[in-house]
Amino acid sequence: MHTVKSLALVFIIALTFSGFMISLPTLASEHKHDSHHNAQQEMLKLNQGVKWPIDASLHTGMSKIKNAVETNISPIHTKKFTSPQYQALASEIKIHLVYLFENCKLPTKADAQLHILLFKVMQGSEQMHKGDDQRGGAIKIIKALQQYPQYFDDKNWQVLKH
Repeated sequence: MHTVKSLALVFIIALTFSGFMISLPTLASEHKHDSHHNAQQEMLKLNQGVKWPIDASLHTGMSKIKNAVETNISPIHTKKFTSPQYQALASEIKIHLVYLFENCKLPTKADAQLHILLFKVMQGSEQMHKGDDQRGGAIKIIKALQQYPQYFDDKNWQVLKH
């Protein structure tokens, strides 16, 4: 879990400078400096050919992110989603990411893989919020949501509908 919290803190700092402020004092106080990853360069992988275990909070958080995107998928695909709508979606996804950071408790190796996946979601969310190719940010999140069931053993996952 410390890797996700470390990533969260790095993301919070980056977003603070970009104007997309997240206030997470709890995560900052629990931050450990011993678990930094460069999630941008790492690829998701299975656990010796087997999907990674999850906990209930991971299913809940990822499902909420998926539902938020799925609700808006048609106007995103048809390029009718407005800039304020992308920003609102980014804010909603931020709430679900905070939930994941605060509640998800996975074994260390599974957590490291989740770190890689959530980094993609955070990048997409930041891109939607900033207004820099907002649709591209949504597509990053959609791709991460499509990868999630390929690498994590979420038996209750419902495939993203679009």
